Amino acid sequence: MPDPNRLLTTLRRAARLFRATPGRIGFFTELPQGAEIVVVGDLHGQVENFRRVLLLADLARQPRRHLIVQEIIHGPFEYPDDGGDKSHQLLDLVAALKCQFPERVHYLLGNHELAQWRKQRIGKGHVDQNAWFVQGVVTAYGSAAKDILAAYEDIFAAADLALRSSNRIFFSHTLPPAKAMADFTLATLQTDPIAAAEYASGGAVHGLLWGRDVTEDNVQAYLKKVDADWLISGHIPSEQGYRVPNSRQIILDALASPACCMVIPTAAPTTQDELLSRIRTL
Repeated sequence: MPDPNRLLTTLRRAARLFRATPGRIGFFTELPQGAEIVVVGDLHGQVENFRRVLLLADLARQPRRHLIVQEIIHGPFEYPDDGGDKSHQLLDLVAALKCQFPERVHYLLGNHELAQWRKQRIGKGHVDQNAWFVQGVVTAYGSAAKDILAAYEDIFAAADLALRSSNRIFFSHTLPPAKAMADFTLATLQTDPIAAAEYASGGAVHGLLWGRDVTEDNVQAYLKKVDADWLISGHIPSEQGYRVPNSRQIILDALASPACCMVIPTAAPTTQDELLSRIRTL
């Protein structure tokens, strides 16, 4: 494990840098013209798949590339002897990467981060994933765990809710349900601070991170709201690492194997066939 004091310095700097990302308004980031985007599906503590996507992204030698990661925490990887969830290790790595490439690393908030940060219980089977995450941090960092958990929450509070490319691709963890779409506006995401009610059940941010309505009509309505043509998202697991639920959306999943990401040029308009050709298996 990294030294807790050095880790705290990294985490706090990363939170500041996420908020200061160029092109960001509120919690929405407009990506630069002509950037090449590497976007990966839900990771849930999957350090090995993160390592593979870093090799593919090659940020040090590809200065126009931007990396978008999502759903980092709450995974199946555990410390032995009831020691808790190890997914915080991936959050440490993402924070360090943000410090290394401050303008080109982006973290999309997912429903699991929201639940951990806002103390909204989330479970799998009989496991309280929020408590299990805390236990993992205690196992790793002992007496420094309280300060490190607070620093993690600062990162969750600073993460992006959505991004958009210059060729009209929208990136968000998922999309609001149809019943909430009429009231949803991009302006909500461009506000800082966002009202606390928007993070609670029934709020705009909660719906954006939990929705599962990927019908054609709902996705089309969402894209109209956010002024985009295509949606790249996560949230919904896929045995093949991606799925195409409608004519305007691709869902990525990077927890298991196969795990998928996409490498997307943005200098020109695109099509669904072109986007599908950009899927890479890790």
